Amino acid sequence: MRWSQLYVPTLRDDPADAEAASHRLLVRAGFVRQLSAGHYALLPLAVRVRERVSRIVREEMNRIGAQEWAMPTMHPAEIWERSGRLEVMGEEMFHLKDRKGADLVLGMTHEEIFTTFAAQGLASYKQLPQMWYQLHTKFRDEPRPKSGLLRVREFTMKDSYSFDLDEAGLDRSFELHRAAYERIFARLGIPAIGVEASSGSMGGSASVEFMTETAAGEDLVVHCQGCGYAANVEKATSTLAKITDEPAATAAPEPFDTPDVRTIDDLARDHDLPGERQVKTLVYVLDGELTLVLLRGDHSLVEQKLSDATGAVEARPAQVEEIRAALGASPGSLGAVGVTDLPVVADEALRGRTNMATGANRDGVHVRGVDVARDISVGRWADLREITAGEPCPTCGKPLSVMNSVEVGHIFKLGYKYSEALDLTVLGPDGKSVMPIMGCYGIGIERGIAAIVEAHHDEKGILWPVSVAPFEVAVVPIGKDDEIKKTAGELYEALREAGVDTVLDDRDERPGVKFSDIELVGIPYRITIGRRGLANGVVEFASRAGGEAEELPLAEAAQRVAALVAEARAAL
Repeated sequence: MRWSQLYVPTLRDDPADAEAASHRLLVRAGFVRQLSAGHYALLPLAVRVRERVSRIVREEMNRIGAQEWAMPTMHPAEIWERSGRLEVMGEEMFHLKDRKGADLVLGMTHEEIFTTFAAQGLASYKQLPQMWYQLHTKFRDEPRPKSGLLRVREFTMKDSYSFDLDEAGLDRSFELHRAAYERIFARLGIPAIGVEASSGSMGGSASVEFMTETAAGEDLVVHCQGCGYAANVEKATSTLAKITDEPAATAAPEPFDTPDVRTIDDLARDHDLPGERQVKTLVYVLDGELTLVLLRGDHSLVEQKLSDATGAVEARPAQVEEIRAALGASPGSLGAVGVTDLPVVADEALRGRTNMATGANRDGVHVRGVDVARDISVGRWADLREITAGEPCPTCGKPLSVMNSVEVGHIFKLGYKYSEALDLTVLGPDGKSVMPIMGCYGIGIERGIAAIVEAHHDEKGILWPVSVAPFEVAVVPIGKDDEIKKTAGELYEALREAGVDTVLDDRDERPGVKFSDIELVGIPYRITIGRRGLANGVVEFASRAGGEAEELPLAEAAQRVAALVAEARAAL
């Protein structure tokens, strides 16, 4: 490809609304342009990168025996109703009607659809296992699209689905996908780690997220450098130090006036009751039922843990008027002592605690001397709290770190949720009907592109790994001499014949402009042909990542650069 024919609208300055490095650089380097919030056009360079990412994904999926499909994007809403997820997906799912009034949705994922086709086509255990996948556009009405390709409303996903006869088969399919994902991210140059995660609305018994650290990430991952323990904050645990000097509770909770107390910190400051000696009372509406949620005062709630523990499909903080109607007080003076008409869910860190303080359900009044087991009717105990950096690892006891990350892949053991909902059965070895067990596995393609840029960039621009770069080599003639142009063209053709994806920068621009654009775009290697070098029979070769330039004999340049590119490909 000749640069003069390319559409690469590079910018000299960062876009004003871009904060994430990938967002800034993909816009500046002419890879993407925004149509509306969460909807991006991929320009020619980005399409080339996406093709390379998709090729790697396909190769690794085919390697484990998965077969590619192409599914409809528009689905009958009735199928999602059968699985129970039409309501669960809520406002994030795009809904529409056709001209006959039929309810339709745009697919966010395809568990229901693949299961529907499996029910139509799988008849015997002899057809199992099956692993099916697609690379397909998905839609999600993301409430806060931001950070360029990291959080969008329209995106390409590789989603795959496994159908096995039993749990042992599911375990095998799950591990095949785990290994495939590890190879995919290594080849893409994404430093991803697998972490324990919540299954959320997908359901199932287990899930692993593949996360990569970035300042732009909105997910928190808890990680132990000692033993390798890693979990999304929605799933992470730690070992809390036991309270060894806890005084006995009083004979009964004692009320005391707290007219100026509104927060945990207020109570700690004004009444010498540190957060660890307080019971924080939150009020949530879980599937329409008002529920008290209790944590230690210095701990924060992870809402997903609450949903997972209770099985709630919808969870939201209660409104002030709902709270006052139920408890007779406003937030800041709430507690569960003596409450018997509302469900109470408590964090495990409160189990066995005595001499605690909490709100009295009277504005401006708290109680102390609370024995949690004696004074509070806890209906359910669960791990609800958010882990903080420095807490001991639950596996080895070393301090945990918490890092901002973005999810680049997620694998689930779905179990029988969709098989049951959509009547998927096959004949087993004994001639009786048996229900296949399922798994599902996803990778966001455009998010993966952004994650690569997050991990590979510098102050000059993007540093694409050779495996996904839009071009592997740029040939740059400097000067207007016919001999320079002729030599550059011959070298360009020789590299192409050697299988190297090459761009010839034949623009009538100053050398500085060409070099700056090539660095911004992130082409891994550059060959420069100038008058002085040509007179000496050499060209200049430079690596984008290394930055150092060296001279190569012109006669050997194509062969040596092709060998270097092949070596770089092999390393990934």
